[in-house]
Amino acid sequence: MSKVQIKIMDNGPYRVTGDVELIDAEGNVFEAKPAFSLCRCTKSSKLPYCDGTHKGQFVSCVRAEKGD
Repeated sequence: MSKVQIKIMDNGPYRVTGDVELIDAEGNVFEAKPAFSLCRCTKSSKLPYCDGTHKGQFVSCVRAEKGD
């Protein structure tokens, strides 16, 4: 099994790489891919995947803070 990585892109999607299964709230399983981007702006016509619609219209630069 390959290591899974989720990268939060500034002003863009979550980029997911690795061996992961994507399942929605109703239990529907999406096609397995080695890498994909999940929409955060909710404007994509291919939800839950990102189609680039967010460009210039979505602002979010999430930063994690390390706890003690």
